[in-house]
Amino acid sequence: MSRGLMFLLAVLATPLTSFAGEPGGRAAYIGGTLGTLATNSSGSLQVVDEQYLVFYCKDTSIRVPYDKIATIEYGQKVDRRYAMAVLISPVFVLSKKREHFLTIMFADEAGREQALIFKVDKSDIRAMLVSLEARTGRKVQFQDEEARKAGKG
Repeated sequence: MSRGLMFLLAVLATPLTSFAGEPGGRAAYIGGTLGTLATNSSGSLQVVDEQYLVFYCKDTSIRVPYDKIATIEYGQKVDRRYAMAVLISPVFVLSKKREHFLTIMFADEAGREQALIFKVDKSDIRAMLVSLEARTGRKVQFQDEEARKAGKG
């Protein structure tokens, strides 16, 4: 009986472990030129496919061929938490919230330039940038020196 239970657990755990460590991760579509995606759509931005960058969200998915990507840009937005400082403690003035933004410029099937802007989870951004450089053959453009440090480590 214990063998059967262990086999069942192994079978159930296989799909979960097969996605572990794959390049890509949590992201939200912030905006861009595609009308097929709703702004602030949360989902998964994946760079594991050999031909396509893929964004999966609740209602839809989009695929961008790597060879159509013209520009990859990475930057950060830093917001100081002034409201917290006023309400709770001046220590929060020193606290910063960094958000990680990835902009993808590409040509669609009709040859028109398109743009996608994603907010990417902090723990996923470095691997995603490296994978995008490898798959597209293009260097990531950093908005500033802080973004370069965060993106390259």
